[in-house]
Amino acid sequence: MKVGLQIPNFTWPGGAAAIGPTLANIARTADTAGFRSLWVMDHFFQISYVGPPEMEMLEGYSALTFMAAVTKQIQLGTLVTGVTYRHPGILIKTVTTLDVLSGGRAWFGVGAAWNEQESRGLGTPFPPIAERFEWLEETLQIAKQMWSSDNGPYRGRHFQLEQTLCSPQPLSRPHLPIMIGGGGEKKTLRLVAQYADACNLFGDPPAVKAKLDVLKQHCDRLGRDFGTIETTILNTVHLAPGKMSAKDVIEKCRGFADVGVQHVIFNMPNVHEIAPIETFGREIIPAVAGF
Repeated sequence: MKVGLQIPNFTWPGGAAAIGPTLANIARTADTAGFRSLWVMDHFFQISYVGPPEMEMLEGYSALTFMAAVTKQIQLGTLVTGVTYRHPGILIKTVTTLDVLSGGRAWFGVGAAWNEQESRGLGTPFPPIAERFEWLEETLQIAKQMWSSDNGPYRGRHFQLEQTLCSPQPLSRPHLPIMIGGGGEKKTLRLVAQYADACNLFGDPPAVKAKLDVLKQHCDRLGRDFGTIETTILNTVHLAPGKMSAKDVIEKCRGFADVGVQHVIFNMPNVHEIAPIETFGREIIPAVAGF
């Protein structure tokens, strides 16, 4: 089992001036501790699950590029990019740049977007959900074309590109791994089966198993080998006295492994304290590696 770290919150002691040094320390420690992947949300306002919108929030790809420069082996991605935030051609160019500068360590995490408040707040489009899923599918098609030898036009219902040129091409081969976030059974998981290299789900193990069963059905209908899709989940743990122990986290991982999860991605409310990351590297990551 692989273990990843998500950082959804940048409101740490010391205010804005401390964000850069703290983030660099977190990234370096996670890299040396053996975390397989490092993720940030792609939001412009803080989300209600974490706190009020006025809390500090970094632009995702800038943050990932900063962390790429202070790490050596950990993989990097957004969990996940809302498809409405950037024009698809610019988005693919941005994530490709991250892959090249990081030495081939980028993931392309993408989803249909949901946070209407920040879209309205900053003036980005926020069409109805059916149209957002159409945008998502066209973005996935554009990504596959831009990461190929076909530099010709793309003609979609919503997006038209005259020249799908992407130079340099990604270092990741055959292309960046594509992760689609969300568990919608009719549309999202169908898109995973058709286009993606990984899914990202949330919920307890029985809920995740039910979603994976639906994903396998989509794969069967499309002729896709379900085993080629990496199954990931996002979860929260709080390693601290009176909260959770390393043993608690290991048992949580075992429960997800038992239903077929291969890559667990955790966020931690006290990640800035650094000690929880070190505990993961010392006690948890080695223990779950064989799950």
